Amino acid sequence: MIPRYAHPEMSAIFSSKSRYELWLKVELEVCEGWAEIGEIPRSAVASLRRARVDPDRIARLEERVGHDVVAFLDSIAEEVGEDARYLHRGLTSSDVLDTSLALQMVGASDLLLNDLDRLSSVVRRRAVEEKETLMAGRTHGIHAEPISFGFVLAGWLDELDRARQRLVTAREEIRVGKLSGAVGTHATIDPRVEERALERLNLQVAPVTTQIIARDRHASYMASLAILAGSLEKFATDIRHLQRSEVAELREPFGAEQKGSSAMPHKRNPILSERICGLARTVRGYLLTALEDQALWHERDISHSSAERIIVPDACTLLDYMLRLMADIVEGMTIDRARMRANLYRSGGVVFSQRVLLALVQKGMSRQDAYRVVQGAALSALDGGTDFRAVVAEAPEVRERLTADELAELFDPSYYLRYLDVTFERVGLATASVEHART
Repeated sequence: MIPRYAHPEMSAIFSSKSRYELWLKVELEVCEGWAEIGEIPRSAVASLRRARVDPDRIARLEERVGHDVVAFLDSIAEEVGEDARYLHRGLTSSDVLDTSLALQMVGASDLLLNDLDRLSSVVRRRAVEEKETLMAGRTHGIHAEPISFGFVLAGWLDELDRARQRLVTAREEIRVGKLSGAVGTHATIDPRVEERALERLNLQVAPVTTQIIARDRHASYMASLAILAGSLEKFATDIRHLQRSEVAELREPFGAEQKGSSAMPHKRNPILSERICGLARTVRGYLLTALEDQALWHERDISHSSAERIIVPDACTLLDYMLRLMADIVEGMTIDRARMRANLYRSGGVVFSQRVLLALVQKGMSRQDAYRVVQGAALSALDGGTDFRAVVAEAPEVRERLTADELAELFDPSYYLRYLDVTFERVGLATASVEHART
């Protein structure tokens, strides 16, 4: 991953040095297992534990031998000498590669879960703050009925909670290793060695393997990342729309010395949200590759491995970046509450049309007749730029059935927020209202 979108903690997990250190760790735990059942001397294990990886030397050896694991083993042999013969006993390369990849993916999951918890915490706090901040709900991009911005954020939080559960499940599904030999039959390695080594590595034993761990596990993991990236894109798309000049209900953070355009000094563009949208597309593309990696020839080919060297580190690194960035956006975004309320009434009050419809039906009109009357008044108000309440009040069918006070009551926006506590309780949010300065 290019440095622009990489944080050091995630980059370290997938660095060459970290990868080789995990390979060595796997090899040493296998040697420990062999020693426990009396197949290799304890002294050899002690000698091997003094080995250190040299990424530059491994790279030079790989250029010569054309095989990364062989180069790794040769470099260790150069360092420890005769006892190196006990390394890789009964193993195939994929035993080391797949088991260490599982360790990397588990470590990456832990970072991503921390990122996700931080974002959820920020969204949770801001949802409570904006619980009663009125705004127009929109469907198809058109004003629908009043909602609150806190309600919107509660929806984000609920989605993040599901994403967390998916990621926890994917982490557990990928938390398996295999030390079962060339085609997975344990012909050259005692199953006890596998079980004991993986236990020390805090990995489960994959019950059945070929030369590799089946790639449905990896596809599921990548799917959880792609779905989470899609959720972040959804949130970012909402922010981008609400920052449009014609809407102007909120703004993502913008630095004091930040420049929005090389040509137009007035520009304050939603570039952070746009960046999240673009990167989400990249993560989704990686999922497609992971799905295609499932179908391999017989007990193994290596058509998956070249792709995984790219897609797994990059997807984890990008999502780490995106989660951190989204937390910063939500933390620092500016909400124009007065503009939200003004926009709610910009369509002349037609957002209250359903209440008028239901009131007329309650008073004895057929739904079809009531719909015709209310729709006619609403479209007239929209087309003429007039007030819907005034137009609908002139309809004979309305005058016959609703008093002025009854009609006025139908235009009270607080009606639409009366069950917010239920929604907030369902997502584990405090129900107490937060006072805001209102204009």
